[in-house]
Amino acid sequence: MKSFAKFSSRAMLSGIALILANLIFGTWLSFAASPNSPTPGRFVDVTEKLGIHFRQQASPTSRKYLLETMGSGVALFDYDNDGRLDIFFANGARLDDPTPTGSIPKKDSPKYWNRLYHQKSDGTFEDVTERAGLTGFGYSTGVAVGDYDNDGFEDLYVAGYGHGTLYHNNGDGTFTDVTAAAGVAGSGWMTSAAWVDYDNDGRLDLVVARYMQWDFDDVLCGKPGKDGYRSYCHPDLFKPESVLLFHNDGGGKFTEVSHQTGIDKPGKGLGLAIADYDHDGFMDILLANDSMPEYLFHNRGNGTFEEVGLPSGAGLDSNGNTFAGMGVDFEDYNNDGWPDIIITDLANQRYALYTNLKDGTFDYSTTVTGLSAISLRHSGWGVRFLDYDNDGWKDLLIVQSHVIDTIEMIDPNVRYREPPLLLRNEQGKKFVDVSAASGDVFHQDWSARGLAVGDINNDGKLDAVITSNDGPAWVLLNQTDTPSHWIILNLVGVKSNRDAIGAQVRVSTTAGDQFATVTTCSSYQSSSDKRLHFGLGAADTIREIEIRWPSGIRQILRDQKPDRIVTITEPLK
Repeated sequence: MKSFAKFSSRAMLSGIALILANLIFGTWLSFAASPNSPTPGRFVDVTEKLGIHFRQQASPTSRKYLLETMGSGVALFDYDNDGRLDIFFANGARLDDPTPTGSIPKKDSPKYWNRLYHQKSDGTFEDVTERAGLTGFGYSTGVAVGDYDNDGFEDLYVAGYGHGTLYHNNGDGTFTDVTAAAGVAGSGWMTSAAWVDYDNDGRLDLVVARYMQWDFDDVLCGKPGKDGYRSYCHPDLFKPESVLLFHNDGGGKFTEVSHQTGIDKPGKGLGLAIADYDHDGFMDILLANDSMPEYLFHNRGNGTFEEVGLPSGAGLDSNGNTFAGMGVDFEDYNNDGWPDIIITDLANQRYALYTNLKDGTFDYSTTVTGLSAISLRHSGWGVRFLDYDNDGWKDLLIVQSHVIDTIEMIDPNVRYREPPLLLRNEQGKKFVDVSAASGDVFHQDWSARGLAVGDINNDGKLDAVITSNDGPAWVLLNQTDTPSHWIILNLVGVKSNRDAIGAQVRVSTTAGDQFATVTTCSSYQSSSDKRLHFGLGAADTIREIEIRWPSGIRQILRDQKPDRIVTITEPLK
């Protein structure tokens, strides 16, 4: 998180030049796009109306422990198979001031509990946390949803500081903590987590990112002296930590295999995403690192990985610099069939967009797509590609805030709290900022962190749930006025893992093709609806749906009708 550092005069001059260049370029982009009058979205805050009352507890102290700054994630998933999405919030825990070295914070009050909200038939939510057995343990950070035992009910992994927890869904509205028996407690400061069948054996494996080697003996940082102040320490002061990979052995047992698989390269991981970026039939893993090169773990297909962030071109920005990688998504934004990358970071760094060049490498496309001018002064966390207006092109929703609550004292041009961003995809060529016209929520300053996306009310438009650091959560319903058609695909694996995570789907209409990968991970410490949503524009018929299941089975459905949710089960051959 480079904004912790003081800039030299030369760096400041370079920064001013960069700002001017981007402003000029951004103005040209806005002028060029204006004749097309980009369609804004309409997202409405319905949190209170739906009965959601959650506040993340960062438990801030005078010591300014780094853990206080990072927030907690959120999951959108259907835990009881009633066809309606439910919401799970991870939460913090009590921190003493000071907290003894080696401590694991406690959830010793209901205000620190993780929370599960069940969606009722009328669309409102009820808090079922205690009944479900999900009050939680310790300082919870990330959450990952996946049916690890293929029993048809979604399970939960909740990452945390010093301890992760695996909850088995019992199928009766309750969950059981099976962490010890499964062997997935982990260690260290865990952040985002992801379910992925990396060896295509039909069972979901678990990847857990870790931030760095840090404890409550955190060094004291800030400006000393009578007029000084305390501040959060820069992550460069701490050693990196490796990813954890737990192989699903079946029977509810996992084995930690990060070293054997070659995925144990030390990093400072905050965001995780998966995709098969080179079309070899095996899921690759993307890790957003803070203030060091980003990692892309290429799956060799033999049970091992090779880290190729730098040689692939996805490790640094266009100037060869590192940045504060936080949130991430790994999807095809230009509809060419190859997954691309978006990584959020801090102000003065620009959000990093990497376009897949189809040869195992990526091109840093932040400037040519207009993201440079848009994002230069922003700090982003959760991020998702989503087609908010159903026109057939994946747009961007980004939730924002700086990491330092006193950043204005360091840089008066940067703000701690920020509104979210909604960026419209102009046919895969550039992104246009339509936030200002997309609802009141885009004019509110939040200390946002987690972001999960899914169609909460099953109306064919993607909605969002957002968490903040030491603050409330928001449920945003997408009420964008659009005549465009849509389809949502709910895939069920048989030979493949039941969630079909890793399945690659092509939807073809008269307007062209779109592509997506089934996954619940991406964003920041959050888990989204596994169902695939496709906006279809004016197309009233889907010519072809092609599914490449993780098992290798290829399935084609033709002449499908739009504007519905379709469940597709993997054929046996």
